Amino acid sequence: MAPLSLIPQIGSPGPLLLAVLASYLLGSVPFGLLLTRVLKGEDLRQLGSGNIGATNTMRALGRGWGLVSFALDCAKGWAPVVVIAPALVGGEVDSQARVLCGAAAVLGHCFPLYLRLKGGKGVATACGAIVAVDYRIVLSAGVIWVITLKTTRYVGLASILMGLGFPMAAWWFYPDDTPLLVGCGLLALLVVVRHRQNISRMLQGTEPRAGQAPKDSPGDHSHG
Repeated sequence: MAPLSLIPQIGSPGPLLLAVLASYLLGSVPFGLLLTRVLKGEDLRQLGSGNIGATNTMRALGRGWGLVSFALDCAKGWAPVVVIAPALVGGEVDSQARVLCGAAAVLGHCFPLYLRLKGGKGVATACGAIVAVDYRIVLSAGVIWVITLKTTRYVGLASILMGLGFPMAAWWFYPDDTPLLVGCGLLALLVVVRHRQNISRMLQGTEPRAGQAPKDSPGDHSHG
C-alpha cells in the first residue's frame, strides 16, 4: 500500500484540475436540447433561434418548460461551486477554486464538448455559479435585468446589462476578493461577446423584442 505521503495533499493541482474538468463536463449538458428532444421529439437547434438556452426552450416548449430549462442551467452552475469543488478539492475551498469551477461550468454551457463547442449564452449558468457564492450579487444584477426588460423588452440587452452588473455588485459586497472580482469581470466580458450579434441587430433596429418570434432562420445561434 502506498504511504500516505504519496497521496496528493491539499494544495496539489490534481484535485482542483479534476474539479474544474468535472464542472466543465456538467456545464456542457444541454438541458434545453434534451428536454425538447424528450418532450417534443425535435432538435432545439432547428427551432426558433436555434440556440440551446432557456429562452429558445421557452419558445419551443412554452413558459413552464422554459423555466425548468432555466432552473437546470442555473443548477449546473451552482453545483460545481457548492458540490463539486468541496467534494474533489477537499478541505476549506478557497475563492479561487470556487471561481474556477463556476467559470468552467459557464464555459461548458457556452462551448459544450457534446455539441462540438456550439452552445448557449451562459447567462443562466453564470447566475447559478454566482448565487452559490452570494445570492445578493445576482439579486442586485437581477434588478438591472428586470428594469431593462420592462423598459425595452429586449431580453438580450437585459442579459448584457445584468452581466455587466455582476462585477459591480461583487465589488460592492467583496471589494477585497480578487478571484471573485476577476471571475465576475471575465463572465461579464463573455456575456457581452456571446451577445455581439444581438448588439448588432439592436443597432440596426432588427432585434426582436420579448414575445416576438425571431426573424432569422433556424440554426442562427445569435438569440437566447
